Amino acid sequence: MLFGGFLHRTGKSPISFSPHMVKEWRPQVAGIATPGAFLRLIRDGRAATRADLVQLTGLGRSTVSQRVDALISSGLVKESSEGSSTGGRPPGVLSFNRSAGVILAADLGATHSRIAATDLGGVVLSETAEAMDIADGPEAVLDWLEKLFDSLLKKAGRSRADVRGIGVGVPGPVEFATGRPVSPPIMPGWDGYPIPERFESFGVPVLVDNDVNAMAFGEHWSHWRDTDHLLFIKVGTGIGSGIIIDGAIHRGAQGAAGDIGHIRVSDDETVVCSCGNIGCVEAIAGGRALARQLTSLGFEAKNSDDVVRLVRSGNSDALRLIRQAGRLLGEVASSATNLLNPTVIVVGGDIAHAHEQLFAGIREIVYQRSLPLATRHLRIVRSELDDRAGTVGAAVMAIEYVFHPESVDEFIAARFAQESTA
Repeated sequence: MLFGGFLHRTGKSPISFSPHMVKEWRPQVAGIATPGAFLRLIRDGRAATRADLVQLTGLGRSTVSQRVDALISSGLVKESSEGSSTGGRPPGVLSFNRSAGVILAADLGATHSRIAATDLGGVVLSETAEAMDIADGPEAVLDWLEKLFDSLLKKAGRSRADVRGIGVGVPGPVEFATGRPVSPPIMPGWDGYPIPERFESFGVPVLVDNDVNAMAFGEHWSHWRDTDHLLFIKVGTGIGSGIIIDGAIHRGAQGAAGDIGHIRVSDDETVVCSCGNIGCVEAIAGGRALARQLTSLGFEAKNSDDVVRLVRSGNSDALRLIRQAGRLLGEVASSATNLLNPTVIVVGGDIAHAHEQLFAGIREIVYQRSLPLATRHLRIVRSELDDRAGTVGAAVMAIEYVFHPESVDEFIAARFAQESTA
């Protein structure tokens, strides 16, 4: 099976990568002869023929042909006779075989989820959006997720044998090297749970990260690849952020970076957050908190969707609360702007659908309180991918791991060893 079980077979931690590895990775003389290095050159469009690879690497034609033939026999690369001839036989055109497998991606929020099956280029083959409750615990949620994965594979006309990798985003801090949530405030029962091991039956690498990191990853990969410094803020049931610095996701020492929802913005001791502290911005401006405030005012509001519905209907109390939530988010974002100096702040999540009032509050405070140099070229925009940012990011996270040159080289070597002993 193509790319079966690197993570479980080798016992290695996931390779560290950035949202635009394709742009930042550059072939070095040492190791340039590997199939994985060649595949990277083909995937990023720098090499379309064997002659291109010879010119880029400086290697002999026979060496290049050997590596390319290994990629073709593995099913990862296709060669067609579509090249333009300069006299004689037309050169074969090399291309990455995006249909050689399937990636499964899940964006699990507190109360909502989006699950997708994509090809190896991240193009969605089938997807679904479902209501769920992360507080039901890992066994119930992941059993449910596995059934959805199988359903999406069937809908796409594929099977488990076609799966090459799985990416999952969850609404809490994650130790990325192990894929285990660490003391997640709104995920009771998930602390330390080995999510990758839960999907061992698929026999493929399983990458798990905080859901907002996945969203930042997806948004950057899809729309901001030329931007090295990006801050993604998710405003849903809770509040969090994904930070991209120098083109790479910044997770911090233990994977807790970006948890801006628990920055204190109030001294009101009656405002108790799910983390146990008081005055956190999430406890005042998050979707759950806004719904609770509107309910206390006599309106029917159970979740973020209800908050947005009331805002869009012109409810004056909802408009007031969402504008105030924007100002509080602006306080946090202005501090982040002064600290990180992002080029763009992207805002996503359910509450971002009430974007006019929310963004007015955010922009008001950010441009008022941030340093002029930090805001000179700063853009504050709504997520282009909207509720698909998490699934796109989770899929690309898995794709970049599976097709990192080291992973490809491991696969080619293992395949060669199997054929040699057959």
